[in-house]
Parts: sequence; structure tokens; C-alpha cells
Amino acid sequence: MYEYAVAWEWLSFAARWFHVITAIAWIGSSFYFIALDLGLVKRPHLPAGVYGEEWQVHGGGFYHVQKYLVAPAEMPEHLTWFKYESYFTWLSGFLMLCIVYYGGADLFLIDRTVMELAPWQAILISLASLAIGWIIYDQLCKSPIGNNTWGLMALLFIVLVAMAWGYTQVFTGRAAFLHLGAFTATIMSANVFFIIIPNQKIVVADLIAGRTPDPKYGVIAKQRSLHNNYLTLPVIFFMLSNHYPLAFATAFNWVIAALVFLMGVTIRHWFNTTHARKGRPTWTWLVTVLLFIVIIWLSTVPKVLTGETETSMTTTEQKFASNAHFGAAKDVILARCSMCHAAEPVWEGISFTPKSVKLETDREIAAHAREIYIQAGRSHAMPPGNVTAISPGERKLLTAWYESTISE
Repeated sequence: MYEYAVAWEWLSFAARWFHVITAIAWIGSSFYFIALDLGLVKRPHLPAGVYGEEWQVHGGGFYHVQKYLVAPAEMPEHLTWFKYESYFTWLSGFLMLCIVYYGGADLFLIDRTVMELAPWQAILISLASLAIGWIIYDQLCKSPIGNNTWGLMALLFIVLVAMAWGYTQVFTGRAAFLHLGAFTATIMSANVFFIIIPNQKIVVADLIAGRTPDPKYGVIAKQRSLHNNYLTLPVIFFMLSNHYPLAFATAFNWVIAALVFLMGVTIRHWFNTTHARKGRPTWTWLVTVLLFIVIIWLSTVPKVLTGETETSMTTTEQKFASNAHFGAAKDVILARCSMCHAAEPVWEGISFTPKSVKLETDREIAAHAREIYIQAGRSHAMPPGNVTAISPGERKLLTAWYESTISE
């Protein structure tokens, strides 16, 4: 049974690797076509229906790209669709959500000091929020306000900030940020699946049937693509944030999330303006830096003391804490790990608890049993560089504690 933890860890690694590969493909192609679209030049003597063209050089060769405003007069022999990058990015991300947060709901998804939830309840809330988020967004786009692109984006920002606050009232800080990224990525991928690609297929079908395509389908698809453009960088931030507790595990984490969305807008505005050859708005970088400084300050604001007491152990945690090897394992952890993994770390140079993992109480140690087993028992990842000189015998104690508990 204990080999399940090792296999699960490798499965998580494989899913993460797959997710990164597909995300690079999606974001890379998306950013390329945005830059291409903005950089198109209208020149005389272009073929009928061509909006603009661009000459590019790469890999030792020259490329001549032309964009038709609606579609060419005839269907080309070969047509490349850019859609699977989006689909597999979302699917691999959802797989990671299932492996890490649904499979480890008690540790990574649920914070009983925030809301008392059973794993199935937390998972149901998670799934429902992703689905409902898309429905709300899609209906806003199709409503009269959808005709005002920037007004719609302002309203979308309000929705995202509300979701940021809502997630922090339900899940752990880490899960809240991850879900905010998943919420946003779901909107982006659904835009491709439900709007952009179907609209393009309608245009293709009209061409095949000899009809003149309606330009409205391209307008709608371009609006959704614009939203995806400005949402991409915040999604990347939230996906990386689970490694940085100062982002997700602080008192004003939802405010930090709101500012991250604004930073995404200022950064993309610089690139979009530059690619469109409309100048280089350097003020956007000043605004971005100022927003980032505010985020750093917010992350250091001390959390107001609530007087909350230690929450009771779950059944699984009780099982680890009552194991015959727990006493010896606890001694090793307190001697080799707790100087950093504490509410107030005492190790020189460590000002904040690494990844917000505290290992001071029985419950905290029991709650992180699998991570201790993987990081310090089966591997030598912790402590970093073995700075606290944990011995092979002590690692065997940690391994024996976890494996014997799982085997019970």
C-alpha cells in the first residue's frame, strides 16, 4: 500500500509535465497569432479580401503571411486548426486538479479553520464553481453589455475579484489560488471549444457550400480571443503560486489576486501596443512594478489574531498519530525539520515557513505524513542539502512510520 504514495507522486509529476508541455504549445501559438494579427500591414495590390500581410524571418527562411478578413474565396487544400493545444492544456490541468487537490482534499483543498467541509463537499463546490463560472461569463458576453468590449472586461474583472474572495472563504489559500487559475483557464479553453472553433467551422461550411460567410462570427471569435489574451499571464501566476506561500497564504491573498489580474493587463497592453507598431508605452512597466510592490507589502501585513484553537484531527491523521513509530518519527522531525517548518522559523535566513508547512504539533506532523515520507524518507529532498544532518537511520524511522501506518 505504501508504494501507492510513490506511484501517486510520479503520476502527479507526469501530469504536471504534460500540463506544462501543452500549456507552452497553447500560450506560444496564442501569443504568436496575437502578435501577428496586430502587426499586419495593409499594402496596395493585396488580393481581394486580404486584410493585411506580414513578412517574417525565422530559422533561416522567410515567411509571407496574409490574413483574410472573413475567409478566402475558395477553401484551401490544407487547413491547420489550432485547437488541441487548448483542449489538452485544460484536460491535463484538470487531471492535476484531481490528483493533487481531489486526491489530497484533506490536506490541500480543505482548511477546517476556514470552512468545515467533507472531501466530497469540497470537490462538488470546486466542480460547480468551474461550470457556473463559464455560464456566467458566457451569458455576460451574449448580453447587451457584450457589445462594449472594455465595459465587458471591467465587469469580468469584478467577477474574477469576487471569485478570488469567495474561494478564500471556502478552501485553503493554496487551493483558492489554484482554483482561481482553473476558473480563468476554464473560461479561456471553453472560449476556444464553444465559441472560436465552432464559429470558424461555420465559416468553413459556408465556403464549402459556396455561400458568403457572415463576418459576425469572426467578430465574436476575436472578442473572446482578446479576453484570452489578457487572462493568460494571471493564469500562469496562479498556477505557479502554489510554490509561494507569501502569495496564497497571507491575510490579503484575494486582494493580491485582484492586483495580479491588473498586472496581466498592463504587461499585455505593452506587448499588444508594441506589436501593433503604435509606440512603446513604458508607463505600463512602471504601473506593473508599483502594483508588484503593493503585493509585496500586502504579503507582509500580519494576520489579525483570531484566538482560534487547534482543530481536531481527521480519522487519517489520528491513524498516523497513534502509530507505534510516531513518537520516534516526531522526535526526528522536531530535531531536524521544525527549526524551519515553524510558525516562527529560527533557522538563519528563513523568515517565513517554507510553503506554509508547519511541523510543530502532532496534528501538523500527522497531516503531512505523506509529504514527509516522500521528501525526507524515500528521497533526500529534505532537508535541503541535508543541512540539519539527518542520518540514514532517521530516514528509515520516517519511512517505517508511514509504511507501517499504511499497512495497518
